[in-house]
Amino acid sequence: MTIQERAEKAVELKLSGRCNCAQAVATVLADQTELSEEQLRMLTAGFCAGMGNLQATCGALIGAGMITGLKTEGRGTLGMTKQIQEEFGRRCGALKCGDLKTMTDGKPLCSCEDCVRNAVMIYGEKMGITE
Repeated sequence: MTIQERAEKAVELKLSGRCNCAQAVATVLADQTELSEEQLRMLTAGFCAGMGNLQATCGALIGAGMITGLKTEGRGTLGMTKQIQEEFGRRCGALKCGDLKTMTDGKPLCSCEDCVRNAVMIYGEKMGITE
């Protein structure tokens, strides 16, 4: 599955209601870790609606950061996560859920679906994942 296909699958998971933003991102990137999809869903369950419903850091971004830590085994994770965050901010316009959901002209700065899609795509680009 390409990174684009993974991104679209993550959006489908989010829209289905089966996963929150963090879970959707982590689930489609499960093969990047030694954990199962179910373990990753449990691990990321509390990171929706901006870091546990506080409208803070976007859950999709947290999911990508968690997978990055597992993939890098903690070596170079901070630098890689910073790169992911910076690109996410460029594409989405903010890092915090509350800011991303700010309505302008009847639509959010960046929808949850686009946040999920961007988090997966950026992870893939930064980690060199195409399939």
